[in-house]
Amino acid sequence: MIPLTLSQVAQAVAGRLVDVPDPTVQVTGSVEFDSRKIGPGGLFVALRGERADGHDFASDAIAAGAVGVLAARPVGVPAVVVEDPLRGLGLLARGVADRLDATVVGVTGSSGKTSTKDLIAQLVRRLGPTVAPPGTFNNELGFPYTVLRADADTRYLVLEYSARGIGHISYLCEVTPPRIGVVLNVGVAHLGEFGSRDGIATAKGELVEALPDAADGGVAILNADDPKVAAMAERTAARVLRYGESADADVRAEDVSLDERGRPSFRLVTPEGSASVQLQLFGAHQVSNTLAAAAVALTCGVPLADLAVGLGELRPVSERRMDVFETAAGVTVIDDSYNANPASMAAALRSLAAIGHRRRCWAVLGYMAELGEYERAGHEEVGRLAAQLGVDRLVVVEESAAPIIDGARHQPDWGGEAVQVADQQAAIEALRAGLRSGDVVLVKGSRYRTWKVADWLRGEANA
Repeated sequence: MIPLTLSQVAQAVAGRLVDVPDPTVQVTGSVEFDSRKIGPGGLFVALRGERADGHDFASDAIAAGAVGVLAARPVGVPAVVVEDPLRGLGLLARGVADRLDATVVGVTGSSGKTSTKDLIAQLVRRLGPTVAPPGTFNNELGFPYTVLRADADTRYLVLEYSARGIGHISYLCEVTPPRIGVVLNVGVAHLGEFGSRDGIATAKGELVEALPDAADGGVAILNADDPKVAAMAERTAARVLRYGESADADVRAEDVSLDERGRPSFRLVTPEGSASVQLQLFGAHQVSNTLAAAAVALTCGVPLADLAVGLGELRPVSERRMDVFETAAGVTVIDDSYNANPASMAAALRSLAAIGHRRRCWAVLGYMAELGEYERAGHEEVGRLAAQLGVDRLVVVEESAAPIIDGARHQPDWGGEAVQVADQQAAIEALRAGLRSGDVVLVKGSRYRTWKVADWLRGEANA
């Protein structure tokens, strides 16, 4: 973080200093909400959780080297007291963001945010020091926490703007206003919260509405292949740059093909010229993600020749997202287990089919959360697609995901086998009994619901 005195922190968060003998003492370390991570010069944020109250650990944080605590009440040690420390964390992030000489890139969409954020960060890092969140830090806690990792040397800040309701992205844009906004897609993830895809589009479009106008350097990067995203051009005063495989996309992919391992190659066409690209990422859906990242990189000034090289060097960064590895027994594993919705399930299944061409394919699939009235239909749709793609063995984890099997079994002429298991351990036993060398296994489900299966397979890889 940019060093700030406790007095400056209090001003940024509209708080008052309590038990602070020297208001000029600077916060020179990191801002943490876990007292175990506090180091010399840090600032501890005392949050109330379901199991613990951070205020109870204020003294421990000071003993570990913190110079102060952001708290909701006096805690007997140097503190900046505010009504709501979580809201205060957001205000502090805004205070730091306003002091940065950095380009803020915001990414939103129903699926692919974290993967695309990672790709963008890898590309713009070629131009200067870059901060991006580890994994998925995109809510009212993780978002400002990431911003506070930036310092005076940071030139690019790449952030996920997530929403579970109308107004959420607008709030995050107040915490850290973006200059470049990327909208990936509008799907049915979180449909239970929004009620309709139009509601989701309204929320995602808050990102482009918050951008500065074109004269002030605002750029909206929109997916030309998604009509609801493309329509957001009418909601922004920023310059619009479209990406995709559509003929009218400014940054587009032509002649897309997959190699025998499911890795895409294509001709990248841009306003600056064209170049051949061979990705080391797995899955056809990565074409769209990399085009979005390429559009950002071009906007920031990465030369086309350098960009083509950079695209070929991209690698997965965040855990459990299209991580492909081999076990000691010769089984190929696709760990895409971090989270799931119908769109990301479809992308992962298509990747399984591509990687597993002429090999026996397994799909271990779990429940997809937050689909509302679309829940049963969404799971059935996934099962139908698995059958259509020729998945040989379908293992569905827990009763809540049972409609996946219904969808598969209603697909005419499917010759595969399906089994529903009670829990992840039972899924592991099914794999232990049936896997053989040369098989390909996809593991995917909403958060935590298939992680044990993926971890067991990773243990097999390291055996």
